[in-house]
Amino acid sequence: MNPDVVVVASWNADLTSRVARPPLRGETLMGHGFEVGPGGKGSNAAVAAARQGARVAVVARIGRDDFGRMALALWAREGIVTDAVAQAANEPSGVAQIFTYPDGDNSIVVSPGANAGLDAAQVRAAAPYVDACRVTVASFEVPLDAVTEAFRSARAGGALTLLNPAPAQPLPPGLAPLVDVLTPNQTEVNLLAGLPPEADPAAAAQALLALGVGAVVVTLGKDGVLLFRPGLAPHRVHGWTVPVTDTVGAGDTFTGALAAALARGLALPDALPIANAAAALSVRGRGAIAGMPSLSEVSDFLAAQAPAP
Repeated sequence: MNPDVVVVASWNADLTSRVARPPLRGETLMGHGFEVGPGGKGSNAAVAAARQGARVAVVARIGRDDFGRMALALWAREGIVTDAVAQAANEPSGVAQIFTYPDGDNSIVVSPGANAGLDAAQVRAAAPYVDACRVTVASFEVPLDAVTEAFRSARAGGALTLLNPAPAQPLPPGLAPLVDVLTPNQTEVNLLAGLPPEADPAAAAQALLALGVGAVVVTLGKDGVLLFRPGLAPHRVHGWTVPVTDTVGAGDTFTGALAAALARGLALPDALPIANAAAALSVRGRGAIAGMPSLSEVSDFLAAQAPAP
């Protein structure tokens, strides 16, 4: 199978507790509703892209443990190709400890486990997939050398590269020219550009474009997205106010749905409303993937939002 989308994917088992508020340093809080579920920014994006109709393959590294078996079972159910997944015999799979709050917001601590061993050599071994795809996706939850190798290979094969830059860090100058589409949120964009948190996101986006990034898409939650491209005026896509159950995975849904839309050949401004609608719908379910919509659900949602003729 020649995949439409290849994700250099982190996998984490999400260990989620619901609490009234963030704990203070040294404080113990009582939580409720503990759940164990699938997560990892890369895995989540892969699932979102598959549900949007893309043929998806993952390049990932997991432990040979119960959480690793959970990953393989999930990817099999979603029709995701796993030939490029490595299983580490003596390392744990990645884990994310998540606190979710009554307003749907959350705090997350990630322990990468086997994800940390995903390297350029494993990406090179997956070249038959990376070289043949239309869009290659990565995040900063996997090592930088793996991301760089994947994007070099994707570019050589003519694919678009899409980076979800979280957890945020200053964008390495050597990676920036390999990124066609960068999708930070409003906080991450300033960190990526090395600017203070209170800086104007537009200034940060322009700084990232100056490093060689092809396009910067700043996600704003219910306020939509802002698209910045060299030499063009900013382009805004409005958002939607929807009932929120849980925001975990909304950004990853955006990334995966955007990758799938770009793989179908849509131009970036036309793909953004689809990705934004998928992210909006995703907050209706608990956990990272429960609310991720299908392509038909997104199409129906957008049709319902369109003004009557």
